[in-house]
Amino acid sequence: MGEVFSPNMLFYIFNFVILYLVLKYFLFDRVKKIMESRKERVVNDINSAKLNREQSEKLIEDGKLELKKVKEQGKSLTKTYKTKAESLYDEIVGDAKKEADAILDRAKVEIDREKHKAEDEIKSQSIELAIEMASKALQDSLDKDTHRRLIDDFIAKVGN
Repeated sequence: MGEVFSPNMLFYIFNFVILYLVLKYFLFDRVKKIMESRKERVVNDINSAKLNREQSEKLIEDGKLELKKVKEQGKSLTKTYKTKAESLYDEIVGDAKKEADAILDRAKVEIDREKHKAEDEIKSQSIELAIEMASKALQDSLDKDTHRRLIDDFIAKVGN
């Protein structure tokens, strides 16, 4: 058994233990701290990424809802302005129709006035013609009262 624990072997074990302690003191604890720090940073980055992803998804959903609202508002505004435009169109057309009717009514009144004026003028000329014809035909045979009565009868007949 002497060969199993030779002085070289003991020296190797002693050197290994010293190397282990030196490495543990200078390297292992620092590496362990660095690894823990990296682990925490990675965990924090993953959690932050998850949180950012959740926030992004929420913002996307909010954006979709807002877009939907804006589209609905746009449709509503379009419908409102279309209704107002149609109402204004109907009002303008109605006013134009009223104005046209008023113009037609004034034209009818004017036509009636001109018609009565022409009728009165024709009556007047007919009376004058009748008087002239009667006076030439009867010259002096009728007296003034009979002459006036004949003219009034003629006016009454022409007037109807």
